Formats: sequence, structure tokens, C-alpha cells
Amino acid sequence: MPTSWRQVSSAVARHEALAKDDKVSTLDLPDAAPWLHRVRHLAVLTGAGISTDSGIPDFRGPSGVWTKNPAAEKMSSYQTYVTDSSVRQRSWQNRLTHPAWTAEPNGAHLAIARLAECIDTWVITQNIDGLHQRAGVRADRVLELHGTMHAVVCVGCGSRSGMPEALARVRAGEDDPRCADCGGILKSATVMFGQALDAQVLASAIAAAESADLFLAIGSTLIVEPAASLCAVAVRAGGRLVIVNRDPTPYDAIASAVIRQPIGEAVPAIADQLIAGISDQAS
Repeated sequence: MPTSWRQVSSAVARHEALAKDDKVSTLDLPDAAPWLHRVRHLAVLTGAGISTDSGIPDFRGPSGVWTKNPAAEKMSSYQTYVTDSSVRQRSWQNRLTHPAWTAEPNGAHLAIARLAECIDTWVITQNIDGLHQRAGVRADRVLELHGTMHAVVCVGCGSRSGMPEALARVRAGEDDPRCADCGGILKSATVMFGQALDAQVLASAIAAAESADLFLAIGSTLIVEPAASLCAVAVRAGGRLVIVNRDPTPYDAIASAVIRQPIGEAVPAIADQLIAGISDQAS
């Protein structure tokens, strides 16, 4: 499995030809659906689509950040960021006004938090907004594959500090703040294109996928690796894969169910059914 953030992989190419619309299900969620039952270990992979109802745009959707402004994708490239001061300056200005600072967890985040109270749950997220933790999922049960926007790291010495302090410096007039310890370049503590994922976080995500009875992939295009390959990891280990996403993904063909309804409707409904199933088993 690749350990750096890449958009398209050979794994995606292999699965792309398998995706079929006839695998798509509706959100009737019949009680007899086998994937709803005997779920003791749950893994949830979330992408940008889960946070759009909180006012945070996704990247590749019709109103996505990169759809509207393809040049903005360059600011997610590590090599471009560290070599181009103008890109860093624009990035810091964008961080000042990022909608995540005022966003609140939505119904889907809260539904996952409810599940985590009832079922052994790992949340594996591609998002950097911290909304799963704010919704009530224990921080030690959230695996942030792509890091967090709430901290800053120096690319030179590796020292970490809080994002609020760095943004205060930008507001005070520093257009490209530098590390107070070594003078190195500062960036958000996120994984950019071309950077390696944290090895321990990735290993924990793989373990969570392998142990899951049910693997929910929510709001992700499943084209960014290695996150997308976790779907195949779960299925190979005997887990059931359910995808909740507006558009087709390369992994639809190996899913037990594919749900196209809005995430804000689908995820709370799934949570209700899973929790009801636990209550039935206990009675």
C-alpha cells in the first residue's frame, strides 16, 4: 500500500473498470440487509463530502474548491509550497478565512458519534477540520490521515505549535511567518500532495479496516491513495463495505451497498438502524 498522498493509483485503475450502476442501492435499508447485523467492530472512512453540510466546500464536487479554481490545487503540493513564497502567502491568507473556523458538526458527524458510543468504532478521516472530535468522538479514536489544520509544523526542525498563534502573526502583518526556533518555513500540520502519511496513523487505519465487520466510506471520491485502498483492505479481511457518496467511486463494485442519497439523510438513518439492531440483540 502506498504511504504518500497521491490522487490516482494503480489500485484505482484496477477497480475503476468494475464500478457498475447496478450495484447502487436506495436508502430503504430493509431490516434484513445483512450488512446491518452483527456489527461489533465498525470503521468509518470520511472524506470532504461529510463536511459540506457544515459549510466547508469539498474539492472535486460541482461547487468544489478545485473545481471552481483549478489553480488552487497547486497550493496543496508540498514541493510548490516550500519553493514558492507567493504560494505560502496566499495559503496563509486562505487559512485566515477558512470556513472550518466557524463550522459546526452536522447531523452526519453527530450520527457517527452516536455509533461510537454503542459500537467499537474507529473513525478514519481524510478531513483536517476536527469536526468528528467536536461532535463527540474520542480524539484517540479518530485517525487523521491527512493531519490537522489546527496545528502548525516547521518543515525544518519539526517543531509544532498552535494555528491560532500563527494566524495572529499573519493578522499582525507577517505574510509568511517563520519558525521561532530555527527560522524555517511553517505550514499547517496537514499532509500535502507529495508528503508521506504518518506511518503510525496509517498502520492504525489498516488495522482498523482489517478488524471491521462493517466499513463505511462516507463522502469520499475514493480516488486519493492510500486512503481509498482501505476499502479493499476491509473487504479482503472479510468485512462488509458500504459506500455513501453522491457520485460513483472506483470501489462501488466490491461494496455490499452503495447509497447515493444525501449524506445528511443517509448516515443518521444508517446509525439508527445499527443502534436499533444492537438493542434488539440485547433484548
